[in-house]
Amino acid sequence: MALSGVRKDRELRIHESLDDLSTDLADYIADISEASVKERGVFAIALSGGSLIGLMGKLCEAPYNKTVDWAKWYIFWADERVVAKSHVDSNYKLAKDRFLSKVPIIPSHVHSINDSVSAEEAADDYGFVIRQLVKSRVISVSDISDCPKFDLILLGMGPDGHVASLFPNHSVLEEKDEWVTFITDSPKPPPERITFTLPVINSASNVAIVATGESKAEAAHLAVDVMGSDLPPVPAGVVQPLKGKLVWFLDEAAASKLDAGTQFSA
Repeated sequence: MALSGVRKDRELRIHESLDDLSTDLADYIADISEASVKERGVFAIALSGGSLIGLMGKLCEAPYNKTVDWAKWYIFWADERVVAKSHVDSNYKLAKDRFLSKVPIIPSHVHSINDSVSAEEAADDYGFVIRQLVKSRVISVSDISDCPKFDLILLGMGPDGHVASLFPNHSVLEEKDEWVTFITDSPKPPPERITFTLPVINSASNVAIVATGESKAEAAHLAVDVMGSDLPPVPAGVVQPLKGKLVWFLDEAAASKLDAGTQFSA
């Protein structure tokens, strides 16, 4: 690890190599899984897609493949493209091919979206599934709102600073009532998606944002350094769990435009 800094409820972990980042990410996920299983008997984790899934790959290897209590994992998606599960753009397919098929997670614990309905119906269906699992205490509930409280939400970040399917200047950023909502005009294809809303993301016990590569450097700067300024932050910049912890996992390229004081904050 090159640098690590903590400020308020935000931690930055900046790594010299993708291999180091991937190992640290696996340790981080395994630790939260262990703590959640000890406390609640289950581990509810929500994933996004993209390069994040590949960076989780070390969880499929020793020692994690043997030491993690996979039977207690419940998998959700923080966002999903409304395409068939076999489609190349499906976050479910990506996670299944690169991660879920390689570890002994119970199939009925994997909660993908209904891919045979419209985006609006898929969002409604997914919200209903989550509400049922909150009632059965598979997912906790926030003690300061009525939102679900996931043990961990893992997010990637796009070069424009979007997280989940919350894009800059999009009206979906203002959604406060629904847990899961939909868009039909994504600026990045495919256009139809479902996504957790900001209140749900910010109700999680733990949120991690993973960003690598020089193309993410400006967005990382805007998200991390410009928080609290008069400039409108990119969507990643308004991710801040209300009573949870936020950790940024960056490689040196993605962190290259951060203010020096931010990099070394502690």
